[in-house]
Amino acid sequence: MHKFKAAILEKLNSPLAIKEISCEGPSLGQVFVKVLSSGLCGAQLQEIAGLKGNANFLPHLLGHEGCGIVEEIGQGVTKVKVGDKVVMHWKKADGFEASFPTYWDGDTKVGGGKITTLSEYALVSENRLTVVDDETPNDLCALLGCGLSTALGTINYEADLKFGESVLILGSGGLGLNLIQASKMAGAFPITVLDIFDKSELAYKLGADNFVNDTNNILNNKYDVIVDTTGNAGLIKTSVQLLNDRGRFIFVGQNKPGESLELVNSNHLFGSEGKTIKATQGGDINPSRDIKRYAKLHKSSYLDLDNIITHRFTFDDINEAFDLLKSGYAGRIIINMSQE
Repeated sequence: MHKFKAAILEKLNSPLAIKEISCEGPSLGQVFVKVLSSGLCGAQLQEIAGLKGNANFLPHLLGHEGCGIVEEIGQGVTKVKVGDKVVMHWKKADGFEASFPTYWDGDTKVGGGKITTLSEYALVSENRLTVVDDETPNDLCALLGCGLSTALGTINYEADLKFGESVLILGSGGLGLNLIQASKMAGAFPITVLDIFDKSELAYKLGADNFVNDTNNILNNKYDVIVDTTGNAGLIKTSVQLLNDRGRFIFVGQNKPGESLELVNSNHLFGSEGKTIKATQGGDINPSRDIKRYAKLHKSSYLDLDNIITHRFTFDDINEAFDLLKSGYAGRIIINMSQE
């Protein structure tokens, strides 16, 4: 029986409880991973608020982007071995699709997804892990689990960005900041960022050409690609109208369940060349195909992590980290699970 600390969502809209939990060794298709670091994502704020269809599954663990070391493998696992360094990601990759794990808080059953990262150890489905070189930085591994890989995939695959096309990024949290540098790498110009919080210094360092915090400052321009990370229905309603012919509007942020989106003056969608509106799940990446390729970009100094990661917290201070994430003033937040 394994015992370790975990952050548990016991009650909606409440701080996470940090407790010692236990679990058996990995079963068929599962991998027991020591978690080194984890990123925080807005999706966890939605889970804490019960907006991910999770209200009936409490208590449960959280987290979907991390870095870890394989400690033990279950039957049928062939893709990873003990001692491997791995990116922990929510997108399915090659490998076994294991069943959901079970943890215990004393006699109370605690649920978890096919991947969770906000605990000292985790039982993870084999197909949510991708092996990387031992020297790959922990921070990079964590970001490749969701925020960075989603941004790179959104620009590379979903937007199919062409040199010199203009980009408007709505929101400059951890994902938005990654979208800036992905757009810059792809040759976008100009890159405009909209956020009500002033993160202009970070945005310009990562390659933005314009930073605005009022929708009135974007209304007089047209854009080839617009990426929304906010899920704000009013902002989406306004900004869809700003697409150029052949423009692509991509939803990365998600609206609240039951919320509707309105398209006004929709005849503009039927311009001479048409326009595209699409939602993406993780930038359409395939972790088995793309994560190692993206890791090479960091080794070649193409990726800037210093201006993406704005705050770091220890595991014991995780609720303070979530308060900061909720405030809107952070970029990507890293939780250091291990003190090693």
